[in-house]
Amino acid sequence: MAGRVPAWLVGTWVLIRCDNVYPDGRLVELYGSNPQGLWFIDAQGHYMMQMVRAEREPFATNDKSKGTPDEYRAASLGSNAHYGWVSVDGAQLRTHITHASYPSWDNRDGKTTFVLQGDLLTYSVDKPSSGSAEGARGVVVWRRVAI
Repeated sequence: MAGRVPAWLVGTWVLIRCDNVYPDGRLVELYGSNPQGLWFIDAQGHYMMQMVRAEREPFATNDKSKGTPDEYRAASLGSNAHYGWVSVDGAQLRTHITHASYPSWDNRDGKTTFVLQGDLLTYSVDKPSSGSAEGARGVVVWRRVAI
């Protein structure tokens, strides 16, 4: 992946917000009002990210292979995981997703502007995995964990 990995990006980040913002100003909290997530980034730019809805119902059968369509839908929409590479090129975050829980993101490159304010990193996703047909953009906020 082209670009560099600045020291401020390396480490562990916790998810603060992950929302879709629509052209009319409407906000949809994709993982609820208290989303949970971790983003680990090493000095070479390898990363691993997971986001989940804090309030989730277990499958009634307690068997992952025997869920109902509604349980599978809730599990899919209530979580997001992927890994790959991340770097910074000027004022842009550049990513390459190697594999994702949402298969349409496998082997996908992306770039976005970001804002770093203290320990808060905010970036926007132009075409999120849900809502993009209605013009939504994703807004994601992470807080750096002090080590």
